[in-house]
Amino acid sequence: MNLGHRRNRKRRNAIVLAAGLAAGGVGLALVNLQANATDAPGATTRAAAPLSCPSVADRLPDVPAQARAEVDRNLRLLEKQITEAGDRLATTRGQGGPDFVRNAILGPLKDKRTATVERIALAISRTGAPRPQGLDGLATCTLTGAGQGQQGQGQQGQEGQGQGGQGQNEQGASPSPADNGPVPEDFVDITKVAPNVPAPPRASRNASKGAFKTRCGVNAEGRHNSDNVIVAPGVGNGAHHTHDYVGAIGVDAFTTDDTLAAADTTCSNGDRSTYYWPVLRDRDGVEEADAGNLGGGAEGNVGKILTPASASLTFVGSPAGKVVAMPRFLRIITGDAKANANGGANANAAWSCTGFENRVQLKDKYPICPAGSRLVRTERFQNCWDGRNTDSANHRSHVAFADARGRCPAGFKAVPQLVQRLTYSGLAGSTSIAVDSFPESLHKPITDHGDFINAMPDRLMKKAVQCINSGRRCG
Repeated sequence: MNLGHRRNRKRRNAIVLAAGLAAGGVGLALVNLQANATDAPGATTRAAAPLSCPSVADRLPDVPAQARAEVDRNLRLLEKQITEAGDRLATTRGQGGPDFVRNAILGPLKDKRTATVERIALAISRTGAPRPQGLDGLATCTLTGAGQGQQGQGQQGQEGQGQGGQGQNEQGASPSPADNGPVPEDFVDITKVAPNVPAPPRASRNASKGAFKTRCGVNAEGRHNSDNVIVAPGVGNGAHHTHDYVGAIGVDAFTTDDTLAAADTTCSNGDRSTYYWPVLRDRDGVEEADAGNLGGGAEGNVGKILTPASASLTFVGSPAGKVVAMPRFLRIITGDAKANANGGANANAAWSCTGFENRVQLKDKYPICPAGSRLVRTERFQNCWDGRNTDSANHRSHVAFADARGRCPAGFKAVPQLVQRLTYSGLAGSTSIAVDSFPESLHKPITDHGDFINAMPDRLMKKAVQCINSGRRCG
């Protein structure tokens, strides 16, 4: 075959083929794996590999009018999930061990589809129509044909580890999930960060200046799991990274409002809320018990899990006026676990060191703290609520941040703002820390985030609001 024919074939093969994607009817999506192919003689090409997912739209009954918008939105989300998985399949070819595709691509895709299909079923059943049957088995996608060969490709990269002193395969990909970040550029010496934290907004005469602290410990008991009951209820390992939990005991993917309300709690005041965040690890050669588990080492989250030296959970008021009580079981996510891929619009990470918190709160860098200083992670949660919903389809639109003057968007009400501050000792000079993340998020500091479900008894929330609005500091 002459060079011109080879070039034409590459152009034809590089076309992304997609069948049945419209309206979520994904019968078969053929994902382009030739993104890096070139026309240069001798260039390595990649054969297109199919990703096969059962059609959800084809299995749905007539959708009631009241549910159509939500169902359509989730069908589009199913479409997007397959596209993202296909992109990841293309860009990670050769990474990881023999189980990388299953653990880092097919597994997360199944979990996302499971949660999305469940939301479709709930949207229909909430209208009073019968719950659709037979959807549970539609979450699993498979590789077919040439795609099956990618399942074991990572082994070659592992066997070649250390060649040329790089520890990488010929495509430049990390040889195993354990080497998927962070990188030296993700760290900065905190002493070289300028002290320029802006002054807080000027408070109005009607400001709520108090604070209410709930004391729930630091998770010294090691209550961990890789579920996410807000984003992926009913899905084990829905987070693909491990969380610390304080507050309600026993929270996992299958926790409901009822079980949360009845749970024991680590909080000293009877607060049954759940507060959880991705664990921080020291990756300096120490393995944790989850080294081979999903959510742990099997998905690149390796190293010793660090227990915070302190965990402060404080609810504060609004500089623009009084706050109202949060509704029970209000769910709030702050930050973005995929901020490095999503553009950072929802990123809310804030890293610093004790003694240096008058400096810029770092969003996209881990601080290198000097001797005698503790590492600090701070999360400020959304402080405005739409007055109606305890959750929303994207888990964000029912809450919002106030503007620079402390004013909520039109139609929203100010609620007590959760400020979560974690500190870690013994990390002076360390550049071996990493926050747990999705495999594709590379443990970037910008992906730090926090999750909260309010399950305070009503009397306790009322006490918190009274304390904040009266300008007192309680708890």
